[in-house]
Amino acid sequence: MFKQLKILDQSQINEIKSIAQTGKFVDGKISNPHSKVKNNLQLHDMEAYNKTSKLLHDALMSNREFNDFAFPERVAPPLITRYQPGMHYGLHADSAIISLADGPIRSDLSCTIFLNDPDDYQGGALHVTQGEAGMRFKGLAGAGIVYPSHTLHEVEPISKGERMVAITFIQSKIADVMKRNLLYELNEVAALEGLNMKYENYTRMQAVQYNLMRMWID
Repeated sequence: MFKQLKILDQSQINEIKSIAQTGKFVDGKISNPHSKVKNNLQLHDMEAYNKTSKLLHDALMSNREFNDFAFPERVAPPLITRYQPGMHYGLHADSAIISLADGPIRSDLSCTIFLNDPDDYQGGALHVTQGEAGMRFKGLAGAGIVYPSHTLHEVEPISKGERMVAITFIQSKIADVMKRNLLYELNEVAALEGLNMKYENYTRMQAVQYNLMRMWID
């Protein structure tokens, strides 16, 4: 259900942060004014937003692991957010429908891309719950974590430094999380072991892959 990826190299990180630093950040509630748990800052500068979102979107879409895991149909333009001491984003699930200029998308998966290293701030872990347990993520700069949008998650309070990330939402070609994960695992096995199999058996497995995609793709 979760996938950690290397999305950006250092030159891409530097370029994105340089553009963002010239842009205006405002209270994150501008995009969710009724939220009682959102306490962060988000980029609110059209020129900087257009430049950074394109760089981030292109990096995601050129990442083979991301494509293999998410089966992306549409990806919302990534938005840069900042967390300073005392800021946090309380426990929530992401909206099922994300409104965009070119029409709404269904949020099957959410993605956080870290733009600075975990040593740059204290606190601020992305905490994704699973029942009574959960997982915490503080990735290196350039790393991304992809997780189901329906899960309850939070950004824990920042006590020191600044956390800068980009967030986006993905509408997958395969909406059902179980089907998507099963097909991902099958594809991974085929990629890792296909050359070791007899040609006839590998061909049969490929047929299963293709037919499952025909059945499950929306």
